[in-house]
Amino acid sequence: MTRSRRTAPTYLVILALAFGAATLPGPVWPGELGPDPFTAAPGTIQVAAGAEREPRAVGMIIDGLVVRPLGLVATVLGTVAFVVTLPFSALGGNVEEAGENLVVRPAAYTFTRCLGCFGGTN
Repeated sequence: MTRSRRTAPTYLVILALAFGAATLPGPVWPGELGPDPFTAAPGTIQVAAGAEREPRAVGMIIDGLVVRPLGLVATVLGTVAFVVTLPFSALGGNVEEAGENLVVRPAAYTFTRCLGCFGGTN
């Protein structure tokens, strides 16, 4: 039997659609538009707008099986790019910015946020 060459693109489209559906923003909850100046007590902590309070199961599955491995790949590639471009960054005086953007941010996105949290930190 021969396999169709359309298999890989079909899986990629399905994966992209599933990821898009899992990361769609949910409904707006009270307090996400900002504190009400008439009812908010001083010192009240507000949840960031767009942050999911409870991740959905589909989002957790896609995050664990797709996004985290891609984040790991991005972290490794960013580290390699940082090491390769380090002499140029040192000459330009932006080693810290290069390290932040190429290594620290992808690593933090991969390893420090909660499973299934795409919109903000929980």
